[in-house]
Amino acid sequence: MIPLASAIRLGGGAFSLGPDALLSAGEGLDGVADWLRHALCFPLPMGEPAALRLAVDPGLSTEGYALRIAEDGVSILGGSAAGVFYGAQTLRQLLPSGSLLRLPAEGRLRPKKDEGWAVPFADISDSPRFAWRGVMLDVARHFMPVADVLRFVDLAAFHKLNVLHLHLTDDQGWRIEVPGWPRLTSVGAWRRETMLGARMHGRYDGRPHGGFYTADDLREIVSYAAQRFVTVVPEVDMPGHMQAAIAAYPSLGNGYEGPVRSGWGISPHVLNLSAEAMGFCRDVLAYVCSIFPSPLIGIGGDECPAGEWADNPVIAREGLGGPSELQGWFTGRMAAFLAARGRRVFGWDELLAHDVPPKSVIAAWRGVSPAVTAAKAGISVVSCPDISCYLDYRQSDDPGEPTPVGTLLTLADVYDFDPIPAGLSGAEAANVLGGQVNVWTEHMESARRVDYMTYPRLCAFAETVWSTTVRDYGGFRRRLDAHLPRLDALGVNYRPMSGPRSGDDRPDAPGNPRSLPDRLAELHEMTADLR
Repeated sequence: MIPLASAIRLGGGAFSLGPDALLSAGEGLDGVADWLRHALCFPLPMGEPAALRLAVDPGLSTEGYALRIAEDGVSILGGSAAGVFYGAQTLRQLLPSGSLLRLPAEGRLRPKKDEGWAVPFADISDSPRFAWRGVMLDVARHFMPVADVLRFVDLAAFHKLNVLHLHLTDDQGWRIEVPGWPRLTSVGAWRRETMLGARMHGRYDGRPHGGFYTADDLREIVSYAAQRFVTVVPEVDMPGHMQAAIAAYPSLGNGYEGPVRSGWGISPHVLNLSAEAMGFCRDVLAYVCSIFPSPLIGIGGDECPAGEWADNPVIAREGLGGPSELQGWFTGRMAAFLAARGRRVFGWDELLAHDVPPKSVIAAWRGVSPAVTAAKAGISVVSCPDISCYLDYRQSDDPGEPTPVGTLLTLADVYDFDPIPAGLSGAEAANVLGGQVNVWTEHMESARRVDYMTYPRLCAFAETVWSTTVRDYGGFRRRLDAHLPRLDALGVNYRPMSGPRSGDDRPDAPGNPRSLPDRLAELHEMTADLR
């Protein structure tokens, strides 16, 4: 089971959980009960004697649970509804793999009529190490239909992750409607073609790509995730990574009048920070706040070239020292706007080079050092260093891997990741909220490709952010071997442990593998302004 801190078998028996089982659920657990009925495809009416009992025990930690399976049935206690839900997910892992859903919209393998699932006796007590157990999904580079996003949420929740960081906009596509700005979706959501593979090869597919989410789409995603105790943290990257918006409204930029970006990499075209551009950002954030209840709102802040700001009038008007100070000025104003709505900034670690707004949370991605910088400064931080957490990075040096980019990031590498960097004091380590893996989709053109790059590495990550600091890769591999049939039953196109299969490669989209020493040297240079 993944993740699982402790399991003690009670004898060698099993309890039969069948379609005629009765359920009892304590106050505030109706949602968990409904989800469990759907997950098991059993009616589970309320009644006594209940074969499946759900209850909240305030003596447990908020997300902790105690699962007991014995002759008299199944009991799940949780410190909250979330804890009960995680106990129910562990129950699912104990069931035969055929009991699992394949897709939200499809049926599943059912037990034979009048028979149930044999659940082995067990006594399990479990709780997570970190409060932030996240995964970022980039739907800007390749648009993902709503059904695929919901499936992604289901799989993340199955592994007890509780944050979906949704990267909604970038140079290559704008994926949300904003009232009063219709060209964001009629123009900004579509690119003429898509780059194939790494930038150095200059290949394109010649096919238009795009899509966007309506307000109802986004609300459906938020509601679906909330039912699974996953908080959706939206991100609209600003003031850089804005070429799609500027293509739709050139007056927001600095003279660029061209299309949505088709190639990967960092666009030099950024917002001009005029009154119109600032008003645009406020309109976007007001809309995002109206859809997403998350206390954190992502504003990006990464990879923002200042070349187009050399003569920006804001510098003189605000008495700034030069273009390099504009991003901090901009971030402060967006933070104030969000604070007035009871929200806080969630941004990439480039924000550390400026005055970080109060109560912000930093996503530390440029290696390990930004997490250290933030933690030592008393700033809340989520660790997601690219060399440990970027799931677009290649999984092996096998020539059959699709579009091999970045440094080598094996299953074992992800399992070895610890969100808390070495050398922090206890007080400093408390500023590390947890960790997340990031699924950047430049080279993931389909949900099947996302599956291949994400799993089983996300299984390893799930253990690193749930379980204790003790690492036993051999034990994990044994649990993973038992877990893979569950992924098969769920229809997950995970990368086989034996390596890529024939057809997994993408010869039309060549990559650009990096060595770890080379990348570490680059990261050291990139973060020089933090030292």
